[in-house]
Amino acid sequence: MSLTDRLRARIHASGPIRISDYMADCLLDPDYGYYATRDPFGTKGDFITAPEISQMFGELIGLCLAQCWLDQGSPERFTLAEMGPGRGTLMADLLRATRGVPGFHAAARVMMVEASPTLRQVQAQTLAGYAPRWTDDVADLPADQPLYLVANEFFDALPIRQFIRDGGGWRERLVGLNDDKALSFGLGAQAAQPALAERLDDTRDGDLVELCETAPLITAQIAARIAAHGGAALIVDYGGWSSLGDTLQALKAHEPVSVLSDPGNADLTAHVDFEVLARSATGAGAAHSHLTTQGVFLERLGITARAQALARGCSGPALDQLVAAHRRLTHPEEMGNLFKVLGLFPPRSPAPPGLE
Repeated sequence: MSLTDRLRARIHASGPIRISDYMADCLLDPDYGYYATRDPFGTKGDFITAPEISQMFGELIGLCLAQCWLDQGSPERFTLAEMGPGRGTLMADLLRATRGVPGFHAAARVMMVEASPTLRQVQAQTLAGYAPRWTDDVADLPADQPLYLVANEFFDALPIRQFIRDGGGWRERLVGLNDDKALSFGLGAQAAQPALAERLDDTRDGDLVELCETAPLITAQIAARIAAHGGAALIVDYGGWSSLGDTLQALKAHEPVSVLSDPGNADLTAHVDFEVLARSATGAGAAHSHLTTQGVFLERLGITARAQALARGCSGPALDQLVAAHRRLTHPEEMGNLFKVLGLFPPRSPAPPGLE
């Protein structure tokens, strides 16, 4: 039996399912789930993230968080966490770049929020010597000490629901079966959606709005720790301020594929609604930065100077690769404008560097 067979049987027995349930099965099913059964990162995987493109990304993230730690009085004990850490590349680069910050490593307790057993094994190899700890849930991070956290391409993989406006209510987009018993999209009955009440003011009939129910809950947990004990969080992802339109997509072997064509064998993501995250952080007592493009953020942190320093030791193909990596991370037509950065921090502390 494949995941497609399992989904068909479930829908045949119980009726159409929410897109969020479909995504959760495709990504996290213990037998067939995308993240549960493979390492999808890098050139040999299905997609490549910023830390895999260049060491400069993780280095600058690390120095940014280290400066936040210094600005807040260098607390003697804190949690240094990453959510959805992939192969552990970002954390490894972060830790290498901060070795020269006096007291930072001695005070840090490294924790990885990772549900995939396969990726945990890869992370353990990457971070050998740093004694990281793992948890499945952000709620299990220590609640009694400062939290310095990075979430790079984490929120985009959280399951979403989709709703199409119908008059004064909404119809939910569902995954069902067509006449040929193939997976297909359909619509549920019109109904009020309290979580989308405010969206009636800025949408029209037929507009599609995406809702990630877990994103604000996770953000609130992070923000509450930062508000109570100090720290900072850097959320880096693609998306914008407020959701509008269908952004659900599937990626396999670095190419887009149909969302329903190969359940469990393609990555599923959707754009992040940063307005929801910012509101959730404020509601939990933390402050948030302006939403800043990744290119501007990295340039403010000095990525060009870092690239020039690395270039002095490069030539030929290595130099070409470095130049290409810098462009891919920062250029407006590549990742520079598509990806955004939102910082969370205590209300009486300065915003993280690069997000002032």
